[in-house]
Amino acid sequence: MSELIAKKETLKSLIKRLHQGEDPKKIKEEFKEIAKETTSDEIAKIEEELIKEGMPQEEVHRLCDVHLAVFKESIEKEKVLAPAGHPIHILMEEHQILLKFAAELKEIAQKAENKERAFLKEILGELRQVQEKFKSSENHYVREENVLFPYLEKHGITQPPAIMWIEHDKIRAIEKNISELINAWDRMDSDHFKKDLKNLSSVLAETLSSHFYKENNILFPTALKVITANEWKDMKNEFDDLGYCPFTPEEAKSGFEKGIQPTPNAAAEGLVAFKTGNLSYEEIEEVFNTLPVDLTFVDKEDTVRYFSQTKERIFPRTKAVIGLKVQQCHPQKSLHVVNKILEDFKAGRRDVAEFWIHLDQRLIYIRYFPVRSEKGDYLGCLEVTQDITDVKTIEGEKKLL
Repeated sequence: MSELIAKKETLKSLIKRLHQGEDPKKIKEEFKEIAKETTSDEIAKIEEELIKEGMPQEEVHRLCDVHLAVFKESIEKEKVLAPAGHPIHILMEEHQILLKFAAELKEIAQKAENKERAFLKEILGELRQVQEKFKSSENHYVREENVLFPYLEKHGITQPPAIMWIEHDKIRAIEKNISELINAWDRMDSDHFKKDLKNLSSVLAETLSSHFYKENNILFPTALKVITANEWKDMKNEFDDLGYCPFTPEEAKSGFEKGIQPTPNAAAEGLVAFKTGNLSYEEIEEVFNTLPVDLTFVDKEDTVRYFSQTKERIFPRTKAVIGLKVQQCHPQKSLHVVNKILEDFKAGRRDVAEFWIHLDQRLIYIRYFPVRSEKGDYLGCLEVTQDITDVKTIEGEKKLL
């Protein structure tokens, strides 16, 4: 244990010296002597400790490429071995394909470099195709951010995922710039367009190559060491739920055993178990009451069973309606509409019924949804009422609190 602590302290010292501007070549030689068997999860833990000790996350991110180059020879000794269908195998297969897309874009940019404007029009179709390929890659990053990263964080690996997420956003920004450039090609000077296309395609290729190298050789080996076999099975379920990119190979997605979904009996005492987590009765009620909409649920027998109690209900509700048939809660003149909606829901002819009205100078949006079981059996009807007056005035973007 003391040897491990000593090695960590020495490695941390090397990274700090890099931070202070020492020659990476000198650090690399020292590293070879003292850390020939440094593993990826040790590097991840070192980054965690540096940030805990006060080094800004941005600094660790900036240094990541520098100390990755120093540690590269050690890291490359590790190989990620994951069977087909395993989440890591899927992600690595997608990495290879995305690098091919980046190479395609660079090749197109190089072809266009010394060509006339007429040629740009000829290659526009190719550019659009590559543009769509990168647009369809978003699901790759979504699966990492919403499945892999949270599982790593549960095991105390928090900073490497945070740094990778920063890089994801950087990749998204580059792809957005490329997309905007392609869409604006006919309004741009040809030389300006070709120059920007060449620069952006090179930046994207280099960024993807560096990012995927870090994931393949640091993040993924770390994940394989700390995440349990049963957790990987659960993660495969979550990958399947989120879906895949159009280009994800079918053979990469199959062949790995998935986890068994937890049953309600697995819930902790006093909690209600859902497929996506556990909540207490109090939490359930207050979640419904906090939603910015009014909810009313009518069961499959048309009986009013529940309504939420938001702070400012749009339409009044009292407990007196609980247990009544929904038809008894509407005026005679609208009964035919109520019955038609419920009949269509029960018969599977309709998935939503919506109306909007003006009430006291506010615009009220009223929607009805059939609630069905996983097998498709009708369980009841959910009414959702929302004041959308202010929502309709929203324009532009708001990204700050």
